[in-house]
Amino acid sequence: MSDATDQADTPVGVPTGTVARRLGVSPTTIRSWERRYGIGPSHRGPGRHRRWSPEDVSLLDEMCRLTARGIPPAEAAKAVRAAAPGTRRGPEDGPPPVEPAPGADPVPPSPAPAPATAARPGGSRAMPLGTVRPECRGLARAAVRLDGPEVAEILRAAVDGLGPVRAWNEVMMPALRAAGRKWAADGEQYVEVEHLLSWHVAAALRTAAVAPVRFREAPPVLLAAMPGEQHTLPLEAVAAAMAVRGLPYRMLGAAVPGRALLDALARLGPSAVLLWAQHRATADPHLAREVGRASWGAAGARLDPLVVIAGPGWNRHEHPTGLACPRTLESALDLLQRAVDDRDTSATAARPATAARAPSAAGVAGAAGLVGRAEPPGRKEDPCGPSR
Repeated sequence: MSDATDQADTPVGVPTGTVARRLGVSPTTIRSWERRYGIGPSHRGPGRHRRWSPEDVSLLDEMCRLTARGIPPAEAAKAVRAAAPGTRRGPEDGPPPVEPAPGADPVPPSPAPAPATAARPGGSRAMPLGTVRPECRGLARAAVRLDGPEVAEILRAAVDGLGPVRAWNEVMMPALRAAGRKWAADGEQYVEVEHLLSWHVAAALRTAAVAPVRFREAPPVLLAAMPGEQHTLPLEAVAAAMAVRGLPYRMLGAAVPGRALLDALARLGPSAVLLWAQHRATADPHLAREVGRASWGAAGARLDPLVVIAGPGWNRHEHPTGLACPRTLESALDLLQRAVDDRDTSATAARPATAARAPSAAGVAGAAGLVGRAEPPGRKEDPCGPSR
């Protein structure tokens, strides 16, 4: 058999399942895009199996990118087809004309496409998201593809458009939870996706947290994770939300030793301190009480000290007397803002009501993992926080 014959018998391109795993979407979605919008393979192998060439995969990748930005699939498909080399027909163009052979019966019209069927369990690397914003679904797909630039762009747009509170609660946290569930189900085969997503979420929140804003003239709020606590993404969300409000803060980050925490309190004399614990093992009521009794500032000067304990790790402990334990991110921010207001040396007796701009209250219940994720009505709250 000649080389030309061998090449002709070799399947061109890759099958749908391989493309789905590469792009982070289900095979059902890809087949649906072909039936509904004409985004299909340019070649079919023996038995009419779909075979996707590199050019075909590039079109699908662009389709994923556009839908991730919230563009409806029909509009995204038109843009993809318009930019593709050559002209691809979509369903709205109607079927191509078919001329019957001389003497043959007329060609009957093609039947309507069958409805999409559910993907088989384990048939793709798509995350189990449920009902979420388009930005969240696009974020998950980009993370599965390990498309760092696209992940960063989606997160930037979410923070700019929604603010850090809603971006965390409605886009970042659902994607992180889905990545954690997928990792738990698939093990080490999925850890790279979770790590990439966590890194970019932290970067987006830190960018918002250090944005040039005019902070209030008051001692800062001290943000710290309890000793041994490495999961700090919710704490990063708190910092970003405080920056939006113009509230000064100092972030000590993960796993702050108890002695170092007490030293920082004595040196800074903060308006308040927030102690974060994601896990029960790191929530230390004894250290929290010690912080509440500590002398803050020069010569132990203290004015109405506020200690806030936050995070799902505290839920199974008896809360120390005298310490605040807010149930939502919004209520935590309100507590911290009042503490800053009390120490604001630039404030007047008639402070304008709009001096500090609060994030939207929509969808903040359970944000930042303070009481776990926000659940739709009728579903029990998950006491666990995000994966990072």
